[in-house]
Amino acid sequence: MAQCHHHPLLLLCSLCAFLPSILAQTVEFKLPLKAVNLGNWLVTEGWMMPSRFDGLNRQLLDGTQVQFKSTKLKKFLCAEGTTIVANRDRAAGWETFRLWRISDTKFNIRAFNKNFVGLQGKRIMVVAVSSTLSTSETFDILRNPNNPNRVRLRASNGMFLQVKSLTEVTADNTGDMSWDDNDPCVFEMNTVGGLQGEYQLTNGYDPSDASRLMRDHWNTYITEQDFQFMAAKSLTAVRIPVGWWIAYDPTPPKPFVGGSLNVLDKAFTWAARYGMKVIVDLHAAPGSQNGESHSASRDGFLEWGDSYIPDTLKVIDFLAERYCNHLALVAIELMNEPRAPDVKLEDLINYYRLGYEAVRRHTQYAYVILSNRLGPADPQELLQMARGMSRVVIDVHYYNLYDPKFKQWNLQQNIGYIYVDRKTDLSKVTQPNGPLSFVGEWTSALDFSGATKEDSRKFAKAQQDVYGQATFGWAYWSYKCQYDTWDLKQMIEGGLIHI
Repeated sequence: MAQCHHHPLLLLCSLCAFLPSILAQTVEFKLPLKAVNLGNWLVTEGWMMPSRFDGLNRQLLDGTQVQFKSTKLKKFLCAEGTTIVANRDRAAGWETFRLWRISDTKFNIRAFNKNFVGLQGKRIMVVAVSSTLSTSETFDILRNPNNPNRVRLRASNGMFLQVKSLTEVTADNTGDMSWDDNDPCVFEMNTVGGLQGEYQLTNGYDPSDASRLMRDHWNTYITEQDFQFMAAKSLTAVRIPVGWWIAYDPTPPKPFVGGSLNVLDKAFTWAARYGMKVIVDLHAAPGSQNGESHSASRDGFLEWGDSYIPDTLKVIDFLAERYCNHLALVAIELMNEPRAPDVKLEDLINYYRLGYEAVRRHTQYAYVILSNRLGPADPQELLQMARGMSRVVIDVHYYNLYDPKFKQWNLQQNIGYIYVDRKTDLSKVTQPNGPLSFVGEWTSALDFSGATKEDSRKFAKAQQDVYGQATFGWAYWSYKCQYDTWDLKQMIEGGLIHI
């Protein structure tokens, strides 16, 4: 894709080449958009297509949350302080560790305080004090072939961790591999959580297998025929989630796989061919803005903040420069679903201002989308900042999920919530003379037991009625998914949703 800045001597030729594109960008397309998210295409969300993880079912992946219980003392390892102890009858946060996978057996182990477990002193005391990695923070997790949840931990000094007392855990046992309960080196490993995102997938397979798997997925999950289908069914735009590593294609930092940029280029071509628009959505920001699988988090910790702003801006600048003249570009979303309170409002506003400026250096016509924070945040907290900007959109995501109340409600209660509460929520970000509003994610999936496809049809219709009042439009999540009510293509083909 040609860049937007040209040497003065080439200016005339460049204007001749791009005049049709520039003129096309000035022509207003019809708002509000009726869009769909192409989720799980260029950014992995394992729950949407678990089969890609089939070859990793017995592997310990990045972000796996584990607890280690001494078989001898019947106590859990704990990192409440800087020293690892074994004195807890029950396991919660301080007793839960997160794995960084190096190989099938070798790992870094991260504690609740975000420090890495390692050796200190005479290289036998086990502590959690380091925020950076070295050889001392590397462990082999050796699993019993007959019981993979019974493990030994071999430290970087070649010795095994052993529990000498409730307050003394050292790495100074040669290990006799007896696997007996009385062996101080044996632990029962409880797996209590994990992630299935891009990082886990690409780091779980070896590089060649990961590359082949991802390329096969990209080339088959969404095709030109899907764009033809979407356009024929009156969808006017797609929201395409991308990860920060796309800016470094074709050789992104490991373990990410190159090739997604070429696929995004194809998506732009297909969208233009069928008269559709593209929203490029930075779904996975450097450091993770929400700790979820879909942000490509390595271990579920949210790291994004002020120090990550420069790296995030590089991605926005790259995307804006690459696609600024493309007929299909309608908007760039600066970040998907930052989570409050860990993502501080002052940091987010600073980034949004700089991200807006980065887009405007390349195009005055593309909209800039600002995603509201998830969690305990004021839905109007971005309005004042956005009023001073042109062609800006506030993105909100509405799901009748992830809250126990929705499980207890019947269909009519869920629909009533849309017509009353969601309508009110939307009106708060749809202000006169303010930024446009966008319901960037919603679905017909319901959370109560016994919900039918007919229920989902009625629920979707209610949401279309209300979210159709968003001034920029809405985008269904998602175009494809293993669960049928999350799959807009299936819902349309089944006559359950009409655009």
